[in-house]
Amino acid sequence: MEIKKPQLIAIIASVVVIGVSFIFLNTNLFFLLIGIGVLIGVTPFIFQTIYETKVSNEKEEMFLEFTRNLVESVRVGTPISKSIINIKGKSYGVLSENVNKLANQISLGIPLHTALQVFARDVNNRTVSRALTLIGEAERAGGDIGEILEAVAESVRTSDKLKKERKATISTLVVQGYIIFFIFMAIILVMQFKILPLLSGIAESGGLGIGGLSGASGSGSAATKEISSSFLWLLLVQGFFSGLTIGKMSEGNIKSGLKHSFALMVVSFLVSAGANLFIPAG
Repeated sequence: MEIKKPQLIAIIASVVVIGVSFIFLNTNLFFLLIGIGVLIGVTPFIFQTIYETKVSNEKEEMFLEFTRNLVESVRVGTPISKSIINIKGKSYGVLSENVNKLANQISLGIPLHTALQVFARDVNNRTVSRALTLIGEAERAGGDIGEILEAVAESVRTSDKLKKERKATISTLVVQGYIIFFIFMAIILVMQFKILPLLSGIAESGGLGIGGLSGASGSGSAATKEISSSFLWLLLVQGFFSGLTIGKMSEGNIKSGLKHSFALMVVSFLVSAGANLFIPAG
């Protein structure tokens, strides 16, 4: 991924915030500032990934519209090369520039197969590239290009329909995934601020008669602090993989789950760090 100016600015700001955080070393504010610094640095990259996923989905939708128009033109007997030139003036969203380039290459006499390869490389989408490969091979083989185009359009249409149906069907499970995570986070916070301090007090008074909590770092309170600090990492790891799972279920793509992972991890960090600052243990 190419680092652009906003991302570079975010990285610099992140380094500055992390540097300032060392002023508050050995305080709860230190970890909060560290987390905010990391969040500032990572956010532009996450949004870039989300944007690229959105563009990729839009490319597939616009390519479906492109193939529909191409099929209609070829059906009336217009050669595919001439059909591409005729429809280049129509709007295809993010694909408009690519379609115009394809038509211009054909107008200059570049073979259709070569122009389609350039088109597929520029679009950089698996579904579109596969469809363009079929169209190019069909044109070279001299088959019925009209039937091939209809088959390609139907394939892309079916793929898009299945994605939307799966997303609608799984939407309830996505909501359940978020609810389960928030319940998990509430349980972790109760353990951290209520149960662990209680066990620590019993351990320090010798009531447990075991070295579990007291032996971990020499005292019950020290051991409790160590265990409590690990809860944040537990929430972050759980949020990351829960988000990936939600994305895979809803959109069939792990990369699409990054936005869910990012949201859950941000909420986890802010809630956990804020609780450590403002909620007294015990």
